[in-house]
Amino acid sequence: MGKKVKKEAEPPPKDVFDPLTVESKKVATVVLMLNSPEEEILAKACEAIYRFALKGEENKATLLELGAVEPLTKLLTHEDKIVRRNATMIFGIMASNNDKKLLRELDVMNSVIARLAPEEEVVIHEFASLCLANMSVEYTSKVQIFEQGGLEPLIRLLSSPDPDVKKNSIECIYNLAQDFQCRATLQELNAIPPILDLLKSEYPIIQLLALKTLGVITNDKESRAMLRENQGVDQLIKILETKELNDLHIEALSVVANCIEDMDTMVLIQQTGGLKKLLSFAENSTIPEIQKNAARAIAKAANDPENRKLFHELEVEKCLVNLLGSENDGTKIAASQAISAMCENSGTKEFFNNQGIPQLIQLLKSDSEEVREAAALALANLTTSNPANAKAAAEGDGIDALINTLSSKRDGAIANAATVLTNMAMQEPLRLGIQSHDVMHALLSPLQSANTIVQSKAALTVAATACDAEARTELRNAGGLEPLVELLRSKNEEVRRNASWAVMVCAGDEPMAVELCRLGALDILEEINVSVSRKNKFSEAAYNKLLNNYLSLKYSQTGYLSSSNIISDGFYDYGRINPGTKLLPLKDLCLQEPSDQRAILLINSRSSDVSPPPSTEDKSSDVGYGRSISSSSSLRRASKEKTNAGFGSPTEEKSEPTSGRNTAVSKSTTKEKGSRKGKGKKEEEKVKEEEEVAVAPKLTGEGSLEKEWFPPSDPDFSVYVYEVTKSILPITNIKEQIEVLAKYVAEKMGGKIPKEKLQDFSWELHISELKFQLKSNVVPIGLIKKGIFYHRALLFKALADKIGVGCSLVRGEYGRAWNEVKLMNESRKGVMGALPPLEVYIVDLMFHPGSLIKLRSREADHYRFL
Repeated sequence: MGKKVKKEAEPPPKDVFDPLTVESKKVATVVLMLNSPEEEILAKACEAIYRFALKGEENKATLLELGAVEPLTKLLTHEDKIVRRNATMIFGIMASNNDKKLLRELDVMNSVIARLAPEEEVVIHEFASLCLANMSVEYTSKVQIFEQGGLEPLIRLLSSPDPDVKKNSIECIYNLAQDFQCRATLQELNAIPPILDLLKSEYPIIQLLALKTLGVITNDKESRAMLRENQGVDQLIKILETKELNDLHIEALSVVANCIEDMDTMVLIQQTGGLKKLLSFAENSTIPEIQKNAARAIAKAANDPENRKLFHELEVEKCLVNLLGSENDGTKIAASQAISAMCENSGTKEFFNNQGIPQLIQLLKSDSEEVREAAALALANLTTSNPANAKAAAEGDGIDALINTLSSKRDGAIANAATVLTNMAMQEPLRLGIQSHDVMHALLSPLQSANTIVQSKAALTVAATACDAEARTELRNAGGLEPLVELLRSKNEEVRRNASWAVMVCAGDEPMAVELCRLGALDILEEINVSVSRKNKFSEAAYNKLLNNYLSLKYSQTGYLSSSNIISDGFYDYGRINPGTKLLPLKDLCLQEPSDQRAILLINSRSSDVSPPPSTEDKSSDVGYGRSISSSSSLRRASKEKTNAGFGSPTEEKSEPTSGRNTAVSKSTTKEKGSRKGKGKKEEEKVKEEEEVAVAPKLTGEGSLEKEWFPPSDPDFSVYVYEVTKSILPITNIKEQIEVLAKYVAEKMGGKIPKEKLQDFSWELHISELKFQLKSNVVPIGLIKKGIFYHRALLFKALADKIGVGCSLVRGEYGRAWNEVKLMNESRKGVMGALPPLEVYIVDLMFHPGSLIKLRSREADHYRFL
C-alpha cells in the first residue's frame, strides 16, 4: 500500500477580503462606521453610539459635533430590523438634548412617526415615542408632529402593553394638547376613552400625566361632554375619595373644576355628592395646590344659583375667608374668585359685611398683581348694590388701597378698583372721603388707558365723584377733562355712554361747561347725536347740560333761551354764530380792539360790595378792555340822572357800585359828588388817581392780569336790578309785573318808539359811540340808553330772571328779538274745575311797551318779522 498523502487546504479566492476584527476606542471612528454598507457593522456601531450617548449630555453634544445625526437619520428607515431599532434608540436619547435645532432641520419627524407602526417592535415603539415626547416640548416640533399625522399612532399606543410606551405617548399628547388645533383633533380621534383607561394604571406617573392631559383638553366644551359620556366623572370622584391616591388629588380637582363649567356634568357631580367633597378639600387640606383647585372648582360651581344656595347652606363663606389668609398666592386668588361668584347670593353679601372685607382690603396691598386684581373683583361684586358693604370697605381703610390700585399694571385690577370707588361714591360721606384722597389725579391714567373696560369704568367713577364744584375743579386742574372729552370719540358704545355721563356731571357749572366746550365736547356730542347708531340718552343729556350751563353759547347757537335758562352775571350776547364756530371767552373778547362787528352785550350786576377787591388792573385805566374809559363818566352821570327820575333810587352807596374796568369812571362820579367838600379834597383824589394809573403798568407785567381778571362791571345795570327788586318784585299779579317791567325796560332804552318813526331811531350811532369810548366791542347792557328790539329783549330777560318772572328770549331775523311769557287765560275756564289753560304772549317793548300780544296772531307776526 502506498503512503497516504495529506490533502492541502485550498487558498481563499483572490477577490475576497479576509475578515478583520477591529477594536475602536475613538467615537469619531465609530461615527464613520455609520456609513458602512454592512448591516452587522451598522448594528454594532449604533449600539456603541447608544451606550456612549446614554452616559451624559456632553457625549450627545460631541455626537452632534461629529455629524453623527445625519447618517443616523438614514438608518431610521434601514431594511434591517436591528439597525432600525438601534438607530431609533439613539434618537430617543439624543432628542433629550437641549439643542434640538439640528434634529428639526434634518426633518426626522416623519421617519420617527413611521416607527410607531403596529408591525414594529415594542422597543422601537418605546424609543420612537420617547423621541417625540422630548421633541414636543418645543412649539416648532409640535407643529411638525401634528402636521405629519403623529397624533393618531400616539393615541393607539396608549393601549400598548408596555408601560414605557404608554408613559411616553401620553406625555407627548399632553405637550401637543397645549395647542387648540391639537385639542380639536383629539376629540375627532376619540382620545378620551384611552386616556381615561390610563387612570387605572398601576404606575402613578402615567395616572398623573393622564390627569394633566384631561385638565388641558377639558377646557373645551366638547371634551367635557365626551368625558361625561364615558363615565369619567365617576372615576374622578373615586380618585378624590381614595386617600391612598392623594398625590393625584391636585390634578383631579383641576379636571373637576373644568368639568363644572358644563351644566350636565355639574348636575352629575352634584348628584354624586361631589360639591360637598370639594368643600371638604378646601376646608381640611393643608396642601396649597389642593386648596387652590378646590376653591377654583367652587368658584365655577357657584355660577349656578342652586349650587350657590347649597354652598351658602354649607357655610362656604367661612371656608373662603380662611383661605384668604393662605400663604399661597394661587389659593388667595382662587378664594377671591369664589367669593366673587358667591356674591350673587344676597345672604353671602350680608355675611361678608362683618368679615372678609378687611382681608380683601389687605390683599389689595399684596405685591402680586394677580392677587390685587382678584381681591378688587371680589370687592367690586360685594359692594355693588350693597351700601353696607361699601361702607364697611371704606371703614376698613379701603379707599387709600383702592386709589393705589388705580395705578396697577393689570387692567382688570384698575377696572375693578374703579368699580368699588363708584359704588362707594353713591353715599355722600364716602364720596367726600374719596375726594379727600386726591382721586381725580389717580383717575388721570385710567382715563388714558388703551383698554376700553378701564376707560369705561374710569369715566363712570368720574361721573360718581365729580358731583360738586370743588371736585370738578380738581379734575380740571389735574388735566382730566382732555382725556374725558377724547373718550367721547370712542368706537365702544359703553365708553361713549359713560363718558357722556361724566361730561354731563362735569358740566354742572358755567366755568366747567365753558372749558368743556373749549375742548370740543359740544361739537363731538352734536356729531354723536346726529348718528342714530351712536347716540344715547346720556349724550343727549350731556349736550343739553353743556348748553344750559353755557347760556352765552346756547343763545348764540340756537337763538333761544327758555324760562328755565336763568341769565346770570357774566352772560354775553355775541350774536348769531354758525354751528361748529368757536365762541371766544369773554376775557378774550374784552381784550380785542373795537371793530365794525355788532356790539357784544354784557350782563353783569356784581357791585363793589360783592365783587373781588380791586386788583392792579382795576386801578389802571386798562382793566378788562385794556384801554382808558374815563371819558365815559359823562354817560354814568347821564344814566344816574335818568334813573333818579323814575323809580325810587337806592342810597348813594348802592347807586355807585365799582369794580373791574370801570374804576376810573367811578372815581369821576365820586369826585363830582364830593365837590362840596372843597377844592383840597378834589386835588388830593386827583393826585391819588394819577399815582394809581402810573403804578398799574408795572404790576400788570408781573402777571396779575392773568390771575385777577374780572368781567367789566355795570353800575347802571346794578341800579336797574335794585330798582326792579324794590318796586316790581312786591307786585303779586304776574301779568302786572310783566307790564310794569316792560315799561321800565322801554324807558331805560329810549322809551316808546312809534312804528312810523322806527327808521329815525338812531340807536346805531349811540352804540358806535359807546364802543369808541369803551375802546371795545363789549358793551355792558346798562350803558345802552337807545336800544332796539334785541337790546330791550335781553334786558327784559335779565331783569325778569332776577325777580323770578318766567320768560323766554327768542332771536329773530334782521336784529329782531322778543320775549315770550305764559299766562293763564282767565276768560277760558278749565275742564271740570281745572285751572284755565296757559297761553303764550309776546311782550311789546317797542311800540306799546307793556302790552301783551298773543303769539299766534297777526300783530305778533308784525312785531317779530315786519
